[in-house]
Amino acid sequence: MMIPVTNRISLDESELHEDFLRASGAGGQNVNKVETAVQLRFDVRNSPNLPEAVRERLERLSGRRLTKDGVLIISAQRHRTRERNRDDALERLIALIREAATPPPPIRRPTRPTRGSKERRLEGKSIRADVKKGRGRPSE
Repeated sequence: MMIPVTNRISLDESELHEDFLRASGAGGQNVNKVETAVQLRFDVRNSPNLPEAVRERLERLSGRRLTKDGVLIISAQRHRTRERNRDDALERLIALIREAATPPPPIRRPTRPTRGSKERRLEGKSIRADVKKGRGRPSE
């Protein structure tokens, strides 16, 4: 089954691998016997569904979550149930891929201020200076 990410990108469910483990932190007696935390693994480098540009940006965005082999690991243990943690991990993966799929902003070309904008700026400064000059004690 395909998981839609964007209009052009969708992931095959067979590319995702889930491991379940015991969540850390508070949770009472249940925390020691139920494996509700999820580790979602996605092989970024070998995924046939990712374009090359998206793959490169995704590797850059992943940071410490990416292994040396190019596998992205997302851990989810916010919720008490396994199903909600699975959904949370999948949503975070999709959000990360969507962020990588957005094209980078165009390169800014440096421009110079126009003559008119310089004159307006200086005129505003002189008006402000006159206002401040008028705040002193009145002369006799």
